[in-house]
Amino acid sequence: MRYWNILLLLTLIGVMSACDKQSMSQVMVLQGKVMGTVWRVVLFGVDSVHKKALQQAIQRQLDADDHMLSTWKPDSLLSRFNSYQGYAMQPISADMADIVTKALRIGAKTKGAMDITIGRLVNLWGFGSVKQPVHMPTDAEITLVKTQTGLQHLRVIQTVAGQWLQKKNPGLYVDLSTMGEGYATDHLARLIERQGINNYLVSVGGALFSRGHNGKGKSWRIAIQKPTDNENTAQTYVNLQGYGISTSGSYRNYYELDGRRISHIIDPATGWPIKHKLVSATVIATTALEADGWDTGLMVLGSEKAKELALEQQLAVYLISKEKDKFVSWMSPQFLIFLTKGKNGNRDNF
Repeated sequence: MRYWNILLLLTLIGVMSACDKQSMSQVMVLQGKVMGTVWRVVLFGVDSVHKKALQQAIQRQLDADDHMLSTWKPDSLLSRFNSYQGYAMQPISADMADIVTKALRIGAKTKGAMDITIGRLVNLWGFGSVKQPVHMPTDAEITLVKTQTGLQHLRVIQTVAGQWLQKKNPGLYVDLSTMGEGYATDHLARLIERQGINNYLVSVGGALFSRGHNGKGKSWRIAIQKPTDNENTAQTYVNLQGYGISTSGSYRNYYELDGRRISHIIDPATGWPIKHKLVSATVIATTALEADGWDTGLMVLGSEKAKELALEQQLAVYLISKEKDKFVSWMSPQFLIFLTKGKNGNRDNF
């Protein structure tokens, strides 16, 4: 699957600089590619003799995740479901059932703003497994494709005998790229913990999860990047301790078509890429999968509706909007507790 590395807003700025020369000798950094993006693991106090075996184990697991969730691989579990044009229940894995169940729940709470059934719209606009269009899709084309979308047309069935997905619309095409990086990040964290490792920071694309501490015995300090493709500057920092974090945004994954800037984030209600002022949404949750699901929905909603939903659902959310020539940020009360303290002992300013 080619998961668009939406922003890579969440970087490892400060991870290496947080370590003094003595602790640097204990740092192990592993990385590779999967889902059209980069995975990275930072560990401390792990014997380097195990580095190669751990690297291979991680890559095997993530490749398997990709083969389950990919819309680019025709023989993936998800692609086989999408290819089926009927109403009969189709067998899926327990993990996929869990991902889709969470996606449907978040989709309902966002009133359809986070919709995993818009795969055909994603392809129409050239952000999926279909090439970028030469010309702007017409209203008629968008309207036609929208008839093959809708969360109400997808059902998860779980019994003691197994798990299934069922289409109520045979043309339904599911795209799990909004959840894939988060799922893979959580799965990667579980693999690391099975190795008896308790201090780590793992990421797949723009989703991260951490546990324990870095080389100086402190919580992991994560940078949220300023939402511009012209510089690599941190907007603010957060401390993670057993939490997942994910950021979605509109400023890096886009293209120009017929004189217009086309964002990869599609509004299911209109079928068009978003055009509002919200450029970045970061969510911290107990799992990276949960955070990865919410951030896309909030981006679709736009600043005001995203704020209302964040407060209503008591989410840890950080939003950045573009107001004329400057960025304006907002955070929910739940996000405040994750902010790092500056040199003066105060919380980072906004």
